[in-house]
Amino acid sequence: MSRLPHAIVALLVLAGCGTPAATPLAQPHQLPQASLATARPPLDGRVIGIDPGHNGRNYTDPAYLGHQVWNGREREDCDTTGTQTNAGYPEPRFTYRVATFLARDLRRLGAAVVMTRHSNHGVGPCVNRRARIIDAAHADVAVDIHADGGPSGGRGFAILEPVKDRVNRHVVGSSARFGMLIRRKLLAMTAMPVSTYDGHRGIAKRNDLAGLNLATQPKVLVECGNMRNAHDARMLTSNHFQHRLAAAFAAAIVSYLRR
Repeated sequence: MSRLPHAIVALLVLAGCGTPAATPLAQPHQLPQASLATARPPLDGRVIGIDPGHNGRNYTDPAYLGHQVWNGREREDCDTTGTQTNAGYPEPRFTYRVATFLARDLRRLGAAVVMTRHSNHGVGPCVNRRARIIDAAHADVAVDIHADGGPSGGRGFAILEPVKDRVNRHVVGSSARFGMLIRRKLLAMTAMPVSTYDGHRGIAKRNDLAGLNLATQPKVLVECGNMRNAHDARMLTSNHFQHRLAAAFAAAIVSYLRR
């Protein structure tokens, strides 16, 4: 059987028709080709913000990372190096790979994508600058991609949501709705469980993160798993799992923006 274009597969998945691995797809001649050719992509005209946490060479400039920036409530470090697995796989590599997979999927669905960094070979930008990049693009929704460095016995993903502040007060409720959709898609489309140690049922409210405090669009930060847990680390470093994460984020974004 000839393979369908990725964008059509994505549309079928996001429409609730199952995943390519789980549900046999119809032959191309059975699809309404004229309708598919003329239909607007589900994210046509939408702007999506993606913030891949940290950067691959942050470790080379501790003075830059340590200088203080205003996060909407208080001052904090410009950024950190991020965590890594016990085998040395760094968080910035993980976040950038997932972000690039997600950006590709979103563009195939018609979206314009703004990313806070475009390689994994630099330093920064600072966390407040990352928020401003996405704000200035007037994104419809945004996601910060991270992985945690939690206790070795702890497992799972956590979705960090904003609490009301001066800048973000109008998007706190919508961010919570978006976070719940991401939670559902991660549970449905990946094998990663909710966090056993952070938040409640995988949801945590945070008021100390510039990316959330300074957001002017619905936005959450996702700790996609615990890099210090051996089981989570095997998943997080897997190319297959990284693609599944991106697909889950894309599905949540489509569901949110269709409401």
